[in-house]
Amino acid sequence: MLTIYDYAVVGLYFVLLLGVGWLSRRFARNSSEYFRGGGEMAWWLVGASAFMASFSAWTFTGAAGLAYQYGAIVLVMYLGNTLSFVLNALWLAEPCRQMRVVVVMEAVRARLGRINEQFFTWMTLPLQIIGSAITLYGLAIFCAPAFGFDLKLVIIGAGLVVLIATTLGGSWAVATGDFLQALMLIGITLVVFVHSLLAVGGFSGLIEKLPATHLDFTASQASGMGILWVVATLLERLSAGNNLLGATRYLSARNGRDARRASLLAAGLFAIGSLIWFVPPMAARALNMDMAALMPGLTQPAEGAYVAIAHRFLPAGLLGLMVTGMISATMSSMDHGLNRNSGIFVRSFYLPILRPLAGERELVVVGRAATIVCGLLIISLALLYSTWKDVGVLQLMLNASVMLGIPTAVPTLWCLITRRSPDWAAWTTVIFCLAISTLLGLMPNIHAVQALASTLGLTPLLEYIRTHSYALVALISFSLGSLWYLGAGFLLGGRLSPERREQIDTFFATMRHPLSDKETCPPSELSRQSRRIGRMALVWGGLMALLLLVPNSLEGRIAVAFCASFIAGIGGLLVLSSRRASRARESTAAIKPESLVETP
Repeated sequence: MLTIYDYAVVGLYFVLLLGVGWLSRRFARNSSEYFRGGGEMAWWLVGASAFMASFSAWTFTGAAGLAYQYGAIVLVMYLGNTLSFVLNALWLAEPCRQMRVVVVMEAVRARLGRINEQFFTWMTLPLQIIGSAITLYGLAIFCAPAFGFDLKLVIIGAGLVVLIATTLGGSWAVATGDFLQALMLIGITLVVFVHSLLAVGGFSGLIEKLPATHLDFTASQASGMGILWVVATLLERLSAGNNLLGATRYLSARNGRDARRASLLAAGLFAIGSLIWFVPPMAARALNMDMAALMPGLTQPAEGAYVAIAHRFLPAGLLGLMVTGMISATMSSMDHGLNRNSGIFVRSFYLPILRPLAGERELVVVGRAATIVCGLLIISLALLYSTWKDVGVLQLMLNASVMLGIPTAVPTLWCLITRRSPDWAAWTTVIFCLAISTLLGLMPNIHAVQALASTLGLTPLLEYIRTHSYALVALISFSLGSLWYLGAGFLLGGRLSPERREQIDTFFATMRHPLSDKETCPPSELSRQSRRIGRMALVWGGLMALLLLVPNSLEGRIAVAFCASFIAGIGGLLVLSSRRASRARESTAAIKPESLVETP
């Protein structure tokens, strides 16, 4: 399926990511720089990184399969991401940056106390490792049959590249890699989008050729879907992205204003992505492409719809670029998880509990060691999953987002809105919601419950719970968990000690207080970022332009030229803006002394 040129592109992509990690290592001089870029990253870098971290290869496999089978309902999930980032811009992004913490668990400590800091630390660390392993395995089980890759080789190769780059460069390597990968992904998916749309005769042709049910945004005819699923999905996306733990994505921004701009950029990218990512799989359905015949190696052939139509239209070399785009989507989620996990371990456990007097050099060393350990655990777990022949990974990813995400989102969302609830309400809410999620998820499959339901004539109800478990878990867990947390505040809020009240008031006052000039990096640092990353984009665009030497049709060469020009063009704009900013500062510096000279 892939040519030698495609394999060369994939190999070069991995080399470039390792190069980004190597070049970024000199910017990780202390724990703040290693875990959040010192809070000095430009808004466009933070926004692109937040965008890339919010999805994985599942977008081009499982979600694409959903678009192929049921159509527009897939847009609900990504509309939820867009609205979540818009909501970030309205109320969360700026205050979160102004919390003035290095890792998010330090904010949990300030708002919910030390017990909750340790509770959320040791609950989220293993869950994030397991989630990253599932994501990595999900990528591998797709790439193996779709592209002819060895499953274990994909797991080990992709995992090690992310591990090495993140260990070397920390958050700077993560953010820089995410930005370059975003440029690549946007370019290649635009090419696939345009070709797919032309093949079906534009939007009007697509609508005419699709089944009428594909335009139903609730997919009410599909099992487990419908309006309840839509409401639950929007609730899960909005709550997951707008809570205290979600502050991680904005701690790297230069100030609160830049954090808000970053969230708007991520929202815009998701809005555009929602359009260009899912037209191709729907076009595959409109063209009556038989996925079972085209992708016989996949357990769910519909999940190969995006790859099938990309293979139909992309020239030699660019298909390899699309493969790297899918890989990069997964690797971006993984590298964020690695950097976040190591930061939480170092700043919320190693420093306050094991080594309170540890210096910054020691913290960076321990951070790199923690990154290696987490990375190896992720790779090992993904290899373990590869021995489970019948594991339903993609559905597991969707269910995990609600069964594990909602319990942590409920208390960390409400704690930003109300101040009354006691600290114990947070960790007990998580346990309460987990119990509800487990009960609703497992109950329909327990033989004793099935027998009792049959005796009482409740089998249809049990079947309804099984079919709509995703939506029911989200709605019931969120509703009852919210009642638990808010009820604790209503009944026992007056029992907070004066000292604890003062700490909470200080937390909110800090969030409202903008960062001063002394707390932010000078504009010259932003110019250096633009120049450094712009040059990297120019190099990547130039290397991509070498694909013009590959034998291809004129149409194929135009596609290659567009992708190369898009990446190099953005790189050139960054370098140009850096030079202009430097000249403006030099002019200002030259004018100021002259204004102080007395005129005769």
